[in-house]
Amino acid sequence: MTEFGFSLLAEDGQARRGQISTAHGTIETPAFMPVGTAGSVKAMLPSQVRETGAEIVLGNTYHLMLRPGAEEVAALGGLHTFMNWPGPILTDSGGYQVMSLAELRKITEEGVRFRSHIDGSYHTLTPERSMDIQRFLDADITMAFDECTPYPATEEQARLSMEMSMRWAERSKNAFQARAGYGLFGIVQGGVYPELRARSVEALENIGFHGYAVGGLAVGEGQELMFKTLDVTTPMMDRTRPRYLMGVGKPDDLVGAVARGIDMFDCVLPTRSGRNGQAFTRRGALNLRNARHKHDPRPVDEECPCLACRDYSRAYLHHLIKAEEPLVMTLMTHHNLTYYQQLMSGMRDAIAAGNFGDFVAAFNAEREEGDIPPL
Repeated sequence: MTEFGFSLLAEDGQARRGQISTAHGTIETPAFMPVGTAGSVKAMLPSQVRETGAEIVLGNTYHLMLRPGAEEVAALGGLHTFMNWPGPILTDSGGYQVMSLAELRKITEEGVRFRSHIDGSYHTLTPERSMDIQRFLDADITMAFDECTPYPATEEQARLSMEMSMRWAERSKNAFQARAGYGLFGIVQGGVYPELRARSVEALENIGFHGYAVGGLAVGEGQELMFKTLDVTTPMMDRTRPRYLMGVGKPDDLVGAVARGIDMFDCVLPTRSGRNGQAFTRRGALNLRNARHKHDPRPVDEECPCLACRDYSRAYLHHLIKAEEPLVMTLMTHHNLTYYQQLMSGMRDAIAAGNFGDFVAAFNAEREEGDIPPL
């Protein structure tokens, strides 16, 4: 059985090119993980997700524990078999979703007691229960249970939240059942306060994890503050372990975070935006709902190999959106995920070749030039 591990293959400045080995395959980094919240990347077959270049997907502990239930998924062969995804899977701990329930949950040192958004039933999620659920799901990468510190938060609020997350991290580590090819990631918290981030990194590395995530960002602080927080956080993190920025983000977020030493990302943006008619391209985002696309025979992007760009025009996609045809959700999601995977592949190649700075300059120049009007 393959051991879980991270190989650092190249560095260019802070940017890193690597590989993560798991029980269900290898992940090339920097990597973007499509979000399959309830065991499905919305509007996509698993084979179509794979066609985009994705090697790993994300599943959601909170949603899967409520429906159909983690034990039920385990009885049916685990999440890989259940959703027909043979590659690696990362599951979040459920903490973010539970914290976002606000009036439906109560936080104590033990964990979080909350009411299901589905039927109002009561549940308790603790570090130990989160580890059990993620093991039942057969996640290749399990996330420690934490509290996602909200923004804005005072330094005192962020400190108390971070310290509890560190205690929960130790309980998560103690409850995690080590198996060959399976890894556990700790989550750095501390809001936008450098000293708290430093204390969190030190606490997690003293506990010891297979990888480390940066949590509590992309929660409303804006890109500038997110990058400033990464500037002080990632240099403190173990360079021999993978680094995961949770819940990020827009294409320029990904490029900026890779430049600051991040290896892994997830975000609902490409899938959710695709279902709502927004396409991400080398030249920026396009809203295919706009009337200017109604008669445009060109593909969304002439250089994109996705299902939408290969076989269909902007005019047809615009028509599908206006007619509310479900096919457009698949085509637009396929396009956006393909673009994201091509962006990650381009960054991997540039880091390996030692010209990541040139890649970033070209990325910014194309976006500044914008969409080219039809002839």
